[in-house]
Amino acid sequence: QVQLVESGGGLVQAGGSLRLSCAASGRTFGGDGLAWFRQVPGKEREFVAAIGWKMNTYLADSVKGRCTISRDNAKNTVTLQMSVLKPEDTAVYYCAAGRTRAPRDRETGYQYWGQGTQVIVSS
Repeated sequence: QVQLVESGGGLVQAGGSLRLSCAASGRTFGGDGLAWFRQVPGKEREFVAAIGWKMNTYLADSVKGRCTISRDNAKNTVTLQMSVLKPEDTAVYYCAAGRTRAPRDRETGYQYWGQGTQVIVSS
């Protein structure tokens, strides 16, 4: 059974930084794409960042220059480093894995999802 477990969320002041981590178990994702999405109540889940198996990265325009996505295939983990956080970054952040044929920036682009970790950025 595949499990994705996020960690690292919390409360931070605007301008601060957070490092989110996601640990996968049940299968290895070394040859697969991984991603982070986020969601606020009443809105659709939004793409944040993705990383391919060749370490190519993709970032949403809203986080470019402020976020970095990385992966450690040996540990089966993916990390989202966020800096210069803004109140509008407040959301539940989800880790995603198991690419499908759908675009990488869509929810349908992934088979597996974590339970999410809350990030709150205070002004």
